[in-house]
Amino acid sequence: MSDTPSSNSPSSQPHSSQSDRWLKVGTEPVGDFRIFALRKESWRDPRDGRDHTFSVLDTPDWVNVIAVTDDGELVLVRQHRTGVGALSLEIPGGMVDPGETARQAAERELMEETGYRAKQWTEIGRVRPNPAFHTNWCTTFLASGAEFDRPAELHGIEDIEVELYTRPDLDRLIREGEIDHALVIAAAYWAGIHDQSR
Repeated sequence: MSDTPSSNSPSSQPHSSQSDRWLKVGTEPVGDFRIFALRKESWRDPRDGRDHTFSVLDTPDWVNVIAVTDDGELVLVRQHRTGVGALSLEIPGGMVDPGETARQAAERELMEETGYRAKQWTEIGRVRPNPAFHTNWCTTFLASGAEFDRPAELHGIEDIEVELYTRPDLDRLIREGEIDHALVIAAAYWAGIHDQSR
């Protein structure tokens, strides 16, 4: 048996070295749509020198909030999502507004969407929502000691129902597919890592 890698072996496939990277050679704005701005970018492939055009979404950073009451209940929201044309069970979250920190945005979104306020805030992780064409980050916060403060401050077309679940419920809802929002599942992962580290 030969030790030589086959032609299909990953180690035999051509790849770019760290010093031979893609080069951005042009950018062109396409449109601004409030929640994102679309632009076209041209990048030069270091392997053959050819230029390729990609779509890029300049998107504000986002936040997610895992809000837990003193009784151990999680504050979730159910709302209609036009992308899939159906209701979606999620955790509170939204965009970071200009001039806000991620923490400030998280506190605001929790209050606006649910009417809950939390006693303690901990940043537990962040992810790139989709580095293929998104430019932003999504930061997840654990909001401990959450308690109802006043009615939610829904804006415009927001139509949100607040629901309380236990932590085991959250894991079950993900396993069963009731929760299928990728960023909510990522937030649940960060929460699990945080729980294990305590």
